[in-house]
Amino acid sequence: MDSDRTLPAPPPLEELRAAGPVALFLDFDGTLVELAPGPDEIKPVAGLAGKLARLDAQLGGRCAVVSGRGIADIEKHIGPLKVAAAGSHGSDIRAAGGTVLGDTPTALPLEIEQPLRAYAAEHGIDYEEKPHGGALHYRSAPEKGGAAHAFAEDLAARHGWIAQSGKCVVELVAGVADKGTAVEVLMREAPFAGSRAVFIGDDLTDEKGFAVANAIGGDSVLVGTRSETKANFALPDVASVHRWLGF
Repeated sequence: MDSDRTLPAPPPLEELRAAGPVALFLDFDGTLVELAPGPDEIKPVAGLAGKLARLDAQLGGRCAVVSGRGIADIEKHIGPLKVAAAGSHGSDIRAAGGTVLGDTPTALPLEIEQPLRAYAAEHGIDYEEKPHGGALHYRSAPEKGGAAHAFAEDLAARHGWIAQSGKCVVELVAGVADKGTAVEVLMREAPFAGSRAVFIGDDLTDEKGFAVANAIGGDSVLVGTRSETKANFALPDVASVHRWLGF
């Protein structure tokens, strides 16, 4: 996207559905729930899991949550997911019935986990354990972000992992999957196959999901604003996403 171009709002979901089957891929933090100072401080709207299940039924089973969080962590906050899900940035992909698709996540080795935990404790920022790796969150202390990124990038390089940036977070991952991978895997499965993919997300890690959705003839929706993005539509905030979804 050109930095001076304002993205339009996506067509109404009803209009997209009238043109053919639609598959929705929805980021979690910053898209379905408001961002919070720490990963455990989010406040999802009441009944979010049920709203997603009803939307999934309307779409013929073609709704998926695609998040950097682990699936179990999402369920800790909103209850059991009855829709397809890709947690840990596409490292853990499951069909709506719980069937695992692809390989299981690569756990963070102790020689990376221990320094990350120690750094977070020493510098007063949050450490988040994930099935695929670990993350340093500095939303409550954004001035510490530069140092946290430098530490994480050095640690990752020394162990052959990847440091991945997001909104006030840096994560160490094995680098074998991403949100675009999740879209590709699910779109090969029934009932997603043959439908129009629409990916909605707010973070830098969602850009790979945008790219895949665009490449297969679908659409991508940025939540918020960003000077450089692959999205072709935008919605201003979480509340507008909920309205667009009919929640």
